[in-house]
Amino acid sequence: MKTTAGGPFAPLREQLTEAAGAFADAPGGLSGILAGMVDDVDRALREKLEIFPVCHHSPASALAMARRLREKQPKVIYLEMCEDLTPLLGELRNCRLPVALQAFATDLDGFPSGWGPLSVIAPITESSAEYQAIAYALDTPGVELIAVDRSADHVFQWLPRPEERDAPAEAPVDAPEEAGLHGDAVGVEIGDLRPRFAELEEHLLRHGKVRHWSEWWDQYVEQPLSGADYDTYRQVMVLIGSLFRRLAPGDGERRVSDEDRERYMWTRMREHLAATGADPAGCLYVCGAFHAASHVEQFGLEAAGPGFDIAPRTATRWLYGMIPSSHSAIEAQFGLAGGSVSIAAATWEKALRRGGVKPYKLAKPTGKADPGGAARPLPAAVAPRPVTDRLSGFLSSAPALDALDESELLGWCVDIVRLARRNGYQASTADAIAVFETSVLLAGLRGRARPTPYDFQDAAVTCIEKDVVPGRRDVRRLCEILLGGDRIGQVGYAAMPPLARDVFDRLEPLGLDLSKRTIQRALLDFTADPHLLPCSHLLWMLRYLLRDDTVRPIMGERRLGERPIQESWDLALGRQQRSIIELGYEGVTVEQVVEQRLRRTVHDPSATAAVALAAVEDSILYLGARRFTDELGERAVHLLAAERTVDDAPEVLRRIRRLLAHYRATGAELPAWCEAFVTAGYAHYCTLLPTAFVDEETGVRQVAAMLGFLFSMESLALALGCDRNQLELAVRQSHPEAPAKVALAWAAQAQLGLLSRAELRARCAELLDNPLVIPGFPQYMSGFVQALDPAPGLTPFVVELLSDAFAKLPDRVLLPWLPLLIATLRRQAPEMLPVLVREAGRTFPGNVATLDTWTPPWSRTAPAAPPVVAAGPVGDLLVRHPEACDAVAALLGCEGGWVTGDRPGQGLAARHPATAEAVAALLAG
Repeated sequence: MKTTAGGPFAPLREQLTEAAGAFADAPGGLSGILAGMVDDVDRALREKLEIFPVCHHSPASALAMARRLREKQPKVIYLEMCEDLTPLLGELRNCRLPVALQAFATDLDGFPSGWGPLSVIAPITESSAEYQAIAYALDTPGVELIAVDRSADHVFQWLPRPEERDAPAEAPVDAPEEAGLHGDAVGVEIGDLRPRFAELEEHLLRHGKVRHWSEWWDQYVEQPLSGADYDTYRQVMVLIGSLFRRLAPGDGERRVSDEDRERYMWTRMREHLAATGADPAGCLYVCGAFHAASHVEQFGLEAAGPGFDIAPRTATRWLYGMIPSSHSAIEAQFGLAGGSVSIAAATWEKALRRGGVKPYKLAKPTGKADPGGAARPLPAAVAPRPVTDRLSGFLSSAPALDALDESELLGWCVDIVRLARRNGYQASTADAIAVFETSVLLAGLRGRARPTPYDFQDAAVTCIEKDVVPGRRDVRRLCEILLGGDRIGQVGYAAMPPLARDVFDRLEPLGLDLSKRTIQRALLDFTADPHLLPCSHLLWMLRYLLRDDTVRPIMGERRLGERPIQESWDLALGRQQRSIIELGYEGVTVEQVVEQRLRRTVHDPSATAAVALAAVEDSILYLGARRFTDELGERAVHLLAAERTVDDAPEVLRRIRRLLAHYRATGAELPAWCEAFVTAGYAHYCTLLPTAFVDEETGVRQVAAMLGFLFSMESLALALGCDRNQLELAVRQSHPEAPAKVALAWAAQAQLGLLSRAELRARCAELLDNPLVIPGFPQYMSGFVQALDPAPGLTPFVVELLSDAFAKLPDRVLLPWLPLLIATLRRQAPEMLPVLVREAGRTFPGNVATLDTWTPPWSRTAPAAPPVVAAGPVGDLLVRHPEACDAVAALLGCEGGWVTGDRPGQGLAARHPATAEAVAALLAG
């Protein structure tokens, strides 16, 4: 950049150079910085296109902008904002500020998949110069507003690309709820002005006797520039931007990105001027003061540097809208001190009342066209005034400070005491007087003629907040609320996406004002008002999609086969507008979004059969579309067949049982995918069963769930063509070693008839008789208890086994063993313990009196009933050849012998002939 020797700033340049030589140890570096700052100011003011430097959310910038717009009446305004956000600006009429313009993308093409979803926001407040420019341009016919900054797509194109981008920093834990309104969005810094050299910021804060940057800026820039003329404001802002730019580190990704943004903006402005032929004298370029002191070779309309090649956007589909913002959200997004934006808003309103400046404000839509607005001509462009040095006077004289406004400070002190008492503090009138005196004292110690809001905050904390905070808010937070409040914006109905408007329309029968920020209780009685059922259905879909407190059920639930009678909901749609608006980026209706999410869920690479079955259930609950549900079910069959582990077997069993019960209860025909799932699952689990029994990584619950699927679905599977021999072979081939799995294998053999009850009882008796096995017997019991799901007929046997253990084991073994048994059963089979308890309740006596005479059913010896042989040829044949019956009896485990003498039935008829005679008489008649 060339250095201008003469010009209006030559005396100031010479004065600063001499000062550097007199006071600096190394005058060469300092003089270069100071002279360069003056050159940056001179260069920015000599540019044909008028540059308006701003600071984001600065009342001084907003006041200067309002004055300059009324004076200059520009025909074209170039604004430092993402160029693809321009169509959203008109919707600001329907909103209550602050709101944030948002670009949102979920389907990425050209970016790493781990980055999604992508979100870019640009917050707008009333006390910002950008809003003044937007309101002027949109409400003044013939004025063109052009956003010239990089697009949202380029914001992420210019980010470094590691394998996974680091997640953005979250709001502090103690930050207010509204601080998270922007979520994880990337904030576009419109007019950002903050030193990026840590040592400079520390130096300014220390010598300015302030705690943070926002307080320094308010004290030394905002207040002096609020009443300054436009030339002074402009020169001072460029000077500050140049200072921070020259002291910022010369390398780094941030500096490169800033310079590329400046090249991008100057390229867009030159393209627009060349295409439209607009006169630069009637244009205004609004940008941050940091960018106003740009050093890039493309700076200016007559720059001789090479052109800047703008890369095309990726194929990512971006969606645009507006979300509500708040002062806390803006502070958290851009690292500002808590309460600084609220104090800036209060300063803006006070300056408007005191200075008489008439700000620009977007007119609300009325539906009536302005009959004379389109034909109203703009005034001729104001000729540029000659540049004069205003910096020397500003830098050499102290700003005129306001005197102490006792009425304002007294009002603050009284109000903070009242607010503190309302929040649980034991504050009194004495505290209000103490806050007043301390505020004046602190201002004097810091060299201020009048206490600032920050002095008042410190005084209130010192005088009111003692040891603990009695409520949710501390005194500093109460001061922020008092001085401006955490103003929260709201997006109007007309500015919402179609889905959000559809939600509000469909919930109108509830009779609630859903735009309010309060939590509202909705009571739904479907017996009295059946027409509220669609509202309930929509609320459950929103609950499924949002997963936050936007809609929260208080009474009622959504399950298969249940019909609601009454429901109660807490609705916070007005408070959680951002959730509803971003939901509108995914589809036009809530049903479409539910369908898209379910389809994405089952086709995700990490999806399992259990996930697909859950999606099937959700589809039945929320959509009721049979064809789409069948599509999800077919995907579940495919995922089950492709699985190589059985980790999700318990979840699969639980969900497929519930779905089969639902279809059977509704009387509908069983879907084809259900039949395919049962047959595929039968073959799948039979194949994996031997491996699962011996695999150490497979838990007992998983093996029990596999057996539960095979045994509970056996009748249906066999009816659909499955082979039972496959299950018998799988059980025979299973040779587990873990005690719990051994018990499961025995239970499976008993269920299949491969192991008789007597043999099972004998094996368990051997376990209790073996002292080496006793310490691990709780694991065997855990296996038997978990086997009650696939083999419920073993429940009496498990009660018998546990009773025998308590009866046979001595106290020295039982007492150390009992806690382990209880802990093992509670940890591994908690859901089956109620079944075991109910069976024990049926088996054991109900009172203590009968306990002494009670005999366990398994200890009773009932007389063996002789086999009954019917009379006739078949009976004679069995009597003559008993070997076949004996072999079958031995195979079945039946004990007993043959009856000798008369056959049963012959003696009975002889002893009681009356019955036979009555039957004969009946037949003869």
